[in-house]
Amino acid sequence: MIRHATPADQAAIRAVVHAAFGQADEADLVERLRSAGDVMFELVEEDGGEIVGHILYSRLWADSINLYAALAPLAVRPDRQRSGVGKRLTAASLETAKEFGVHAVIVLGHPQYYPKFGFSTEASAKVKSPYSGNPAFMALALEDGALDEALLIAYPNAFNG
Repeated sequence: MIRHATPADQAAIRAVVHAAFGQADEADLVERLRSAGDVMFELVEEDGGEIVGHILYSRLWADSINLYAALAPLAVRPDRQRSGVGKRLTAASLETAKEFGVHAVIVLGHPQYYPKFGFSTEASAKVKSPYSGNPAFMALALEDGALDEALLIAYPNAFNG
């Protein structure tokens, strides 16, 4: 079952994110984003009452009136990786982002994973950010034309550690 995360999920989410990445950095990022009020939304996949996956979106600041979001991080409990949890969470989160009015989503992620969902480096070609030029820096337009013009984005301060 995929649902919006609640405050009661925070400890379980931290455990999943920490285990998925094998370090605390991404779990700390999630907590910094929450503390700063920069989270747009979080989804979890629950199975048998346990959280097995988590995805978070935060608002990006742009030199545009359109709404842009960063997908980061996506985490799946190690024993559930490669079982479809990440795929389901990503698909559900993109639909949720559309409902929130997001025009495009930016991700700094695995270059072989995210293109399955339509993300590409080509789509991010006109986006200027601290991560521009990195092969893991990809984008997906959710609205026609959202990435056609040059765009300057800034990430929340939480991404600076």
